[in-house]
Amino acid sequence: MRLDKFLCDCLGVTRKEATKLLKSGAIELNQKTVKSGSTKVSDQDSVCWQERELTLKGPRYIMLYKPEGFVCSHEDGFNHTAFVLLDEVRYDDLHFAGRLDVDTTGLVLITDDGQWSHRITSPKHKCSKTYLVELADPIQSHYATEIEQGILLRNEKEPTKPGVMEQIDLHTARLTISEGKYHQVKRMFAALGNKVEGLHRESIGAITLDQDLEPGEYRDLTEQEILSVWPRSKEHE
Repeated sequence: MRLDKFLCDCLGVTRKEATKLLKSGAIELNQKTVKSGSTKVSDQDSVCWQERELTLKGPRYIMLYKPEGFVCSHEDGFNHTAFVLLDEVRYDDLHFAGRLDVDTTGLVLITDDGQWSHRITSPKHKCSKTYLVELADPIQSHYATEIEQGILLRNEKEPTKPGVMEQIDLHTARLTISEGKYHQVKRMFAALGNKVEGLHRESIGAITLDQDLEPGEYRDLTEQEILSVWPRSKEHE
């Protein structure tokens, strides 16, 4: 592959922009500055830009520990997008496989594989999401039963799908649901007469937030985690 084409694919830049990078002396091939876009690059070569090695990858699958105050979108007029937490190229190709509200923390999955993320976000696949919920008022004994039966939310025609609630202490519960309606967890507890004061997503399907990650940190998913969502996801790389 030509070096300029390699840069276009890795960085998401145009051929003209790749040429400018080369002419500026910003690209190193095997630790030597290269300015010619026609230079051939093989799998064994090392290409660096800003002291960072570039590689051609297949679909990307990322686990992010989203802190409070960041939105799961490419742009927002008031809050920082969670994409600023990533040291990645080609941001425009990435999207969130299930969003979190600006004040909700925890596990967010980011990918450029639309089919894979569809397995998470589509209601028909019933992908479970587990949240740690902090409530303003004490948890009542009937909450778990009503959540298991489904709760009719305001402005909805049908009740929520059955969920599971485990009480941890007087004001804290662990809730597992298989839907992703707008502000669903907050609306469910509001319908029960309580208010959510803290919300943290712990897991999506079989993928659990890495306890070694601090808020704002991220890592690539393991192959096992990727395949837990869709065993076929490796077949179309």
